Amino acid sequence: MTTTFRDRVRAGELLVGTFVKTPSPHVVEILGHAGLDFAVIDQEHAPIELGQMDMLSLAGRAVGLPLLSRRWGKGTDWIAPLLDLGLTGVMVPHVLDAEGAEAVCDSVRFARNKRGLSPSPRAGNYGGMGIPAYREASDRTSVTMVQIEDESALEHLDAIAAIDDVDLLFVGPADLSQSMGVAFPSPELDAAIDRVVAACRKAGRAAGLFVGDPAQIPAWHAKGVTVFVCGSDQALLRKSAAALMASRNA
Repeated sequence: MTTTFRDRVRAGELLVGTFVKTPSPHVVEILGHAGLDFAVIDQEHAPIELGQMDMLSLAGRAVGLPLLSRRWGKGTDWIAPLLDLGLTGVMVPHVLDAEGAEAVCDSVRFARNKRGLSPSPRAGNYGGMGIPAYREASDRTSVTMVQIEDESALEHLDAIAAIDDVDLLFVGPADLSQSMGVAFPSPELDAAIDRVVAACRKAGRAAGLFVGDPAQIPAWHAKGVTVFVCGSDQALLRKSAAALMASRNA
């Protein structure tokens, strides 16, 4: 059986991706050709609608780039439509406790008997897959990432990490530092991230982290983080353009 992105996450491979804030299929296609392990469409902090997600998913699947999405809101009703479009998974912001993580998993896994079921969308090969095969394939491959971004969530790490349907605990360091009332970066924030990594290690769960600079990856990987979202498509473009102009003026 082909190794899936979820298999790689659960195996603890070093995986590097970026946020996509531009609703252009071409951006997704380029990132796929560049060899990224995955990308996260940032519906939380960029104006990207469901129809645009449809085209981004199409591009991701065409180029073999696993795509996840994160978006705003405390509900989970946005999750299933994106998985129906063929996204590989979701990254859910501000998960505070095990109850919140369970609600996310309910919206991802058919085996929990709460997600609406139809093999008619892209993910079910437009009806080409039978219901049993579709349920099995979706549950086997869909990735569930829950974000730890609140100080209160630090008291529930073991309970969250113990949920088998959760694939990864992902630290949002900017929001977490804001919630804790500490600087970003700071020793206090690093200690909180260490707590998340320790809980993940204890439960056999993967740990993820946002970094703004790829130079930060080796040190955090040595501490046990295996999944990194580094910057965004817009940041990559801006830095490259700024470097171009700096070279002209050198």
